[in-house]
Amino acid sequence: MDKLYINLELKANRFRQDNGLSLTEAIRLKSVLHKNRILTVFLPLSSSFSGMAVKIYKEKEAKRFMLINSNMTIGRQHFTICHELYHLYFQENFTSEKTGSIPFNKSGDPEEYNADVFASYLLMPTHGLLQLIPDAERRKNKISLSTILSVEQYYSCSRSALLYRLWRMELLDKDRFDHFSADKIKNALLHGYSVDLYQPGNNGVVIGDYGSLARELYEKGIVSESSYFSLLEDIGINLSDFDHRVDNE
Repeated sequence: MDKLYINLELKANRFRQDNGLSLTEAIRLKSVLHKNRILTVFLPLSSSFSGMAVKIYKEKEAKRFMLINSNMTIGRQHFTICHELYHLYFQENFTSEKTGSIPFNKSGDPEEYNADVFASYLLMPTHGLLQLIPDAERRKNKISLSTILSVEQYYSCSRSALLYRLWRMELLDKDRFDHFSADKIKNALLHGYSVDLYQPGNNGVVIGDYGSLARELYEKGIVSESSYFSLLEDIGINLSDFDHRVDNE
């Protein structure tokens, strides 16, 4: 195996271990973001933009931020989050990066490709994948649609990311890759699975202390009251909605 892929898989495995995860279990990304205090906002963005990450240092402490396109499918959002984790924790001298919509593009920025490969290993660890694939299907072009659906539902990953991993593991060729890329929602329904993974979602969701930070800026006089309200409205909180409500807590 190419040294590049070995190093990226080791990085993904180390990130799992650092976060108390085994090398087989599905990763709960929102919990990981919360645990690592990565301020993350999900907002509708253009189709050419899947997300971005920013890292800054304040008094020698790293502050990390993600913006994720909620117009993308849930599976693709999960892949993007893992992609941004590479930038935030493993790319040297990283400050900020905007992520496009075309994954695994070798002709582009090498670090973007590295982040994609890292994301595929982090989401779908090799040992975990092999455990979910029946022995009889661990040969080239023998893997079934039912197994693919089962794996992607377990790991909550995008179809393209899973097919890329299987292609890298030499379990399918380009023709089978293209075949399994079609009719994702239809086939999920026919096999009795929820289709949430294949649709957009999380619009307006915020993970972290965005509201607290906005309040701190207001209380310190760094932003005006109207700017504070505007910051909250950016994440879907309109304080005027609470004017006529009674707090019964």
